[in-house]
Amino acid sequence: MSQYELIAFDMDGTLLNSRKEITPLTLAALNRAADAGKKIALSTGRCRPELDSYLSLIPKIRYLICTSGALVYDVYTQEEILKRSLEPSLVKELLKLAIKEGAMMHLLDRESIVQTDQFQHMERYGMGVYKPMYERVVTAWDNLYETYCASPFPVEKVNFYHTDLESRERTRRRIEEAGFPVILADAERGSLEISAAGVDKGSGLRKLCERLNIPVSRTIAAGDADNDISILKAAGLSVAMGNALPHIRELADVTVSDCDHDGCAEIIDSWLLAE
Repeated sequence: MSQYELIAFDMDGTLLNSRKEITPLTLAALNRAADAGKKIALSTGRCRPELDSYLSLIPKIRYLICTSGALVYDVYTQEEILKRSLEPSLVKELLKLAIKEGAMMHLLDRESIVQTDQFQHMERYGMGVYKPMYERVVTAWDNLYETYCASPFPVEKVNFYHTDLESRERTRRRIEEAGFPVILADAERGSLEISAAGVDKGSGLRKLCERLNIPVSRTIAAGDADNDISILKAAGLSVAMGNALPHIRELADVTVSDCDHDGCAEIIDSWLLAE
């Protein structure tokens, strides 16, 4: 009988294939795991509103570690188990840096907020594959900075999508030089994800395990990119997808097939439901 009680899946590049779909084989494996009494969590950089269409496909998934760990959420009870946000004064300063680089700005909280003209040309920022999803879920403001400053609020996470890596590095350097209390993570082609200090997927997993009274050693985490490092280090078993970055594969305990060949179903059958 498997020692593992909970599994946390990253989404993009892990649970979702390159077309941003959950394959039938992986979906069947998720349902088998849930029916066997295993706890399943999504561990993602996406915010809550961006998950609804997927949760309708996999209603047996109850827990979310979303916005890179800023929110731990119980889907069934709609309880925020943990929520840690960036303060409005800090968000304003960060947005100024994005404007300086001409980066696409994205606020992630109870809404997924972008700027209209940038959203219309997402391919410029290496984010074209996400446009169909954004069209379904985002709130678009004509001038994001001015609208936010007129009525600011705490934000779970800020993403900046740059046109090239050099631009991203300039933004990173300015944030570091300013000494802002944040955690930075690279994603996609030129994305910089910004969370409050102390927030990451690993801390989210530990909080969820505390709530469920499950030892962290009895968990599995699967991922493919830099924002998965903290949860891979925290989990009892860390699994890298075959498409994961080389240093993620090196870090993980095991590597499975890539996201286009049902690596997540392999994890469920080989470890979570192992006899």
